[in-house]
Amino acid sequence: MEVHSYPSKPAAIRLSELTEQIRQTLEGAFGGRTFWVIADVTSHTYKAQRNYHYFELVEKDRSSSRIITKIMGRAWGNASINIANFERVTGQRFRNDINVLVQVAVQYTPAFGLQLNLLDIDTNFTLGLFEQQRKETLERLLRENPEFIRKSGEQYLTRNNSLSLNKVVQHIAVISSATSAGYQDFKHTLDNNSFGYRFQVDDYFTLVQGEANARQFLAKIVEVFQSGKAYDALFIIRGGGAQTDFLIFDNYDLSRAIAKFPIPVITGIGHQKNETIADLMAHTATKTPTKAAELIIAHNRAFEESLLSMQKMMLIKTYQLINYHKDQLVKFKQQTINTTKELLNEQHRSILNLSRLVLTNPKIVISNRQKDLSNIISNLQSYNRIYFANKKGYIGHFQSVVRLMSPQNILNKGFAVLKVNGRIAANADQIEPGSELTVRLAASEIKTIVKAKTAINEDNGFDL
Repeated sequence: MEVHSYPSKPAAIRLSELTEQIRQTLEGAFGGRTFWVIADVTSHTYKAQRNYHYFELVEKDRSSSRIITKIMGRAWGNASINIANFERVTGQRFRNDINVLVQVAVQYTPAFGLQLNLLDIDTNFTLGLFEQQRKETLERLLRENPEFIRKSGEQYLTRNNSLSLNKVVQHIAVISSATSAGYQDFKHTLDNNSFGYRFQVDDYFTLVQGEANARQFLAKIVEVFQSGKAYDALFIIRGGGAQTDFLIFDNYDLSRAIAKFPIPVITGIGHQKNETIADLMAHTATKTPTKAAELIIAHNRAFEESLLSMQKMMLIKTYQLINYHKDQLVKFKQQTINTTKELLNEQHRSILNLSRLVLTNPKIVISNRQKDLSNIISNLQSYNRIYFANKKGYIGHFQSVVRLMSPQNILNKGFAVLKVNGRIAANADQIEPGSELTVRLAASEIKTIVKAKTAINEDNGFDL
């Protein structure tokens, strides 16, 4: 075995002397200078008692994700305050695997080695990344799904937002978190609506925050579809939170599924600042779960008001029909009286003429007139019998119509008569919010106060 020989007295220095020379060299090159660096955060820990952040900054190869370089970093004091401000503005927690633009200073100490002291962090850079990712997702949705997603001006037109809501929205599916305060607000608003509407709600609970949970959320959408139930709408409900909590709703696969879903999707995900991509793809987007619940309550109320308007129109038309046939009966009665009088007068004149003839030529006249009179009597009896039988039939028919169209009969069928100040209201011109109304039903009257009045487009109503 070969033995290497060394000088008996090599020129040696202490390690501390070497590290001090390194420190002085680095201090000379980097002292007093700062740098803005783009890097990924890894190995992050936070010491809350000292308000210290410890982490590594790394740069990765874009094609392979292989780490090209890394260096230790830390932040404290004003830097920790800047990190807290970054989290507040962007909604992004300072954690592992985020890409950031940070201002750093190079520091080397013999005890801890080379590291970077974080001084500041650029919020606009991170917000720009979010917006760039969002823009790329929207462009991909348009590019890869032209059959059910397109853009007109600033509006996104999808298969879902082209669907029509049912006249009444009652049987609904809800995707939310079982512990979400937003879900509780949604249910409370539905269950305590002032109109007494009742809803059948099927819950599909899952995690509704964090982009990593998008696959679970998508599975719930598929589950709603595969249930085969005839839902009137699918509601996606989530309360408030940080901006990054809503990144799940910018997910490509999730947004694509919403855009092509065959049931109207209504979102109420509690994001006041911006619309998520899911909002843009859905049938209707609301800002909060409460607003989503109020939307379908108002939708159902509009349908009920259209029915009430139709009921009022039917009542008015019924009264008009009754009055018309009442006038017709009066006319028929008068015609019957006049016709009878004319017949009697005509026969009276004939008898007078006959009597004069009898006096002139008794035998011939009497014989002829007896025959004529016999014919006249026979004809008169037949005519009167037929005439009065016909008129009796008409009168019987209209009596049936009068009974059918009588106000009491109409009220018995479930309709109601509105009165304002003791008079029937034919339209809403005299009715204002706060007016006292009397609602006449079949066997009772109800006093009520008008809360609101909404004009109805007659083009969308029913024409009686």
